[in-house]
Amino acid sequence: MVGLIFSSGLVAMTDYVSPGKEFHWLMSAFAGIAMCKIVFELTDIVSPFFFKEYPKLSDAEKLEWSNRGFSTFHALVVAVASLYLLLLSDLFDEDSHTELIIARRSTLSDTILGISIGYFLSDLAMIFWNFPALGGMEYVLHHGLSMFSIFLSLVSGQGLVYILMVLFTESTTPFVNLRWYLDIAGQKNSKLYVCNGVALFFGWLVARILLFIFFFYHIFTHFDQVKKLFPLGFYSLLAVPPVLTVMNLFWFWKISKGMMKTLSKARHRQ
Repeated sequence: MVGLIFSSGLVAMTDYVSPGKEFHWLMSAFAGIAMCKIVFELTDIVSPFFFKEYPKLSDAEKLEWSNRGFSTFHALVVAVASLYLLLLSDLFDEDSHTELIIARRSTLSDTILGISIGYFLSDLAMIFWNFPALGGMEYVLHHGLSMFSIFLSLVSGQGLVYILMVLFTESTTPFVNLRWYLDIAGQKNSKLYVCNGVALFFGWLVARILLFIFFFYHIFTHFDQVKKLFPLGFYSLLAVPPVLTVMNLFWFWKISKGMMKTLSKARHRQ
């Protein structure tokens, strides 16, 4: 490989991209795909030992069950890694490096972005293959925008701090998947279902609403740096997050309605 060149002039990355980096990105993406395949198969193998109702599920339900297994695993991996890179490491500390915040990256950050591309490719392939059983066009839009943004950041080496903020929102995914698991297992009346619904509400509020407010605040306070992004990255940063915000608000509205309905039923049972 000789380095990526975008002849349109919107992105010029021959100085940043090298064959070694390209190989690292490809291996990370393949690792993400392999991770999804392994967890998918393991979920199908171990589920009967922990959930006695699993063998009674239909083939479509078993497919989604295993699909949500690797979705949960990916969410945990990227959420923990993003939290570490954003808060615990000094990679994005204001005064720890001479580089602009928008230009900072590390081997770990590149690896996480590559793994996420592998995950989104795997999940999107399953969505299309089984459409619309595993999700409608809103999931296609979400995954498409996510891969587009991650790819631009990865190959340009710019804006990783914002991609990691968005990837941290995946921390809500385990709660979403647990709600589906409990529902399909006939546990909608359990205390765990109620507690998970409340946790999902507050988790979504923090990770997908309040965090996005901070996201836009960070862009505003660092706009002198943001303006130095390559043109396609700059306009994507201004266009894609608002779309994701609208989707998050819509889903938050549905989650809120579901939580109120669940709490109301729980009170009546008492």
